[in-house]
Parts: sequence; C-alpha cells; structure tokens
Amino acid sequence: MAEKSTVLTYKGHPLRRKDNLIYYGSMADKYIVMIQVMSTEKDGSLDLANKVHLQLQLTDPDLKSRDRVVKKSDLPDLFSAIDMGSIWLMRALAGK
Repeated sequence: MAEKSTVLTYKGHPLRRKDNLIYYGSMADKYIVMIQVMSTEKDGSLDLANKVHLQLQLTDPDLKSRDRVVKKSDLPDLFSAIDMGSIWLMRALAGK
C-alpha cells in the first residue's frame, strides 16, 4: 500500500513552516516564496497574523541572502500573502 503524503500543498506547491516562517515552493525550482509573520493578534483562542512580510527569492545557494530577493511586500494578513505569493511564484516559474 502506498504511503500517504503529509506535505501540505497549495495550488500544487508545497508549504513548509518553521516557527514564524512559511516557505512556499520547492527548493528544486528556481524560485520560492518566503512568508514571515511579523505580528499576531488574539481572536478568541486563535492567534491571527495581522502583519506579514512576503518575499520572492531565488534558490541559488551561491548567492548571498540579500541578493536572492527578487520581490518583497508587506501585507495585512496571511491569506493575502499566500495568494500574492502563489501569483508571484507561478509567474516567476513560467518565466514572465
């Protein structure tokens, strides 16, 4: 029997989380999106992101971290960041 994948994906690309950083895309591709949750607010028992920093980055390990950034933006919530990041990633990988 095949093993079930536990990798969370959005629009066909993997999402990985480490603390307040979310990486969207595959390191095997030329680009990834990094989403950093800058601040959160309480809504009942949930912590909701209310300030998010978004970056489209090259995955080339030979570049310095500041030279990898292609685009960046600050957004008001996580949904907007993931949605915008998916558009950036799709266009970058398509070569547009």
